[in-house]
Amino acid sequence: MVMPWRALARRFPVLAIRDFRLLLADRLLAPAAVAFSLVGVSFAVLDLTGSTADLSYVLAAQIAPSLVFTLISGVVADRVPPQRVVVAANIMIAVAEGLLGILVLGGHVLLWHMIVLEALTGVGMAVFYPASQALLPKIVPDELLQQANAISRLAMNGAQMGGAAVAGVVVAAVGPGWALTVCGVGLLGTIPLLLAIRVTGHAEGGGAGMLSDLRDGWSEFASHTWLWVIVVQYCVILMAWYGGFMVLGPAVAKAELGGATAWGAIASAEALGLIIGGLLSLRFAPKRPILFVAIVGAVFAIPPLSLAMHWPLPAVFLAAVFFGLSMEVMAVQWSVALARNVPADRLARVSAYDALGSVTAMPLGALLAGPIAEKIGPAPTQYGAGALIVLVSGFSLLSRQVRTMRAVGSSGLGAGVIPPPPVSSTSPAGAASAGPVAAESAQGEPQADPA
Repeated sequence: MVMPWRALARRFPVLAIRDFRLLLADRLLAPAAVAFSLVGVSFAVLDLTGSTADLSYVLAAQIAPSLVFTLISGVVADRVPPQRVVVAANIMIAVAEGLLGILVLGGHVLLWHMIVLEALTGVGMAVFYPASQALLPKIVPDELLQQANAISRLAMNGAQMGGAAVAGVVVAAVGPGWALTVCGVGLLGTIPLLLAIRVTGHAEGGGAGMLSDLRDGWSEFASHTWLWVIVVQYCVILMAWYGGFMVLGPAVAKAELGGATAWGAIASAEALGLIIGGLLSLRFAPKRPILFVAIVGAVFAIPPLSLAMHWPLPAVFLAAVFFGLSMEVMAVQWSVALARNVPADRLARVSAYDALGSVTAMPLGALLAGPIAEKIGPAPTQYGAGALIVLVSGFSLLSRQVRTMRAVGSSGLGAGVIPPPPVSSTSPAGAASAGPVAAESAQGEPQADPA
């Protein structure tokens, strides 16, 4: 065992860093646990009420807290060790999902219970993202950043794939309550790993107040045109994708594809694509990374359209693999671009604006999808979502910075990103004074945004 590990560490030097190995263990356990929630929540609601509108309300409640708590988390994660913020986020999600699982198992759950507990989960998710984005660059040196991003996301996606597959079987065999309980227990298991990481905070405790910190973060964030153009794009994309696929997908799977097992298989297929994309990301570095991110946005139309066109499950499975692959390669490029172009002491706050801008319209997508589908049917709703995604992706290419921003070099793991020369304020990419930055995916993880 010693020699293979040494060979692996020579091939991937980032594995020799102790704190990165601890983070890697966390990023195996946490996504596997969260995958049980991704399957369990939707089918808990559908089993209770059978209504896509009710599912819309529950999932909207999960997203809505990000509109408030993401920015607060960004400030906190720039002031204190970010792994402690992630611990707080994981505890919130574990308590919410575990308690919901217990209520479902006891047969005492009501719709308002689900809405309240998923709102608590949403707070945890909102707190998690900026801190998670700020943590990795504090653990590894810049020259290993793309390698670290690719490997850590590879671990996360492999865990999500396995978790989703098992969760689908668990939900089909014994019900969603057990899946939700497993999610809560698994997330509690990440806490010792995170607390063992030695990263310390770097902000001064007696510094400026929260509003001043938020203004500084906004100034940094708004100074890059390519950031706000991409975030506007993904704001619309994630609204349409979330409504057309994440809200309506479980209902379509239950009605036409075989239920929870099929939905778990689709989630696993997406995670398989994420793994393949992670392997490609170890070496792939496009010359124009932001243009690549913008083009990949159109791929978000594939999942809802595959369901709208009533593809057989194997074809939906393959579409999910391609979607996951594309999303993962894009996400690694986005993470590296942020980390290399934003000062470390502002990265969490900029990532918070990134996440906030991207998810701002997702609750609207969740709230609209179910009622619209009940009026006109799931397929027309999903066709509309796909068309909107393609249209807004085309509009993002009007920005000159998005089209022309180049990476430093064109090969290997060290490629970074630098801005092009300034553009005129009269050009499509001008007026680089405001706008949100694209967030990750989701996946992710849930979430599915570019970082």
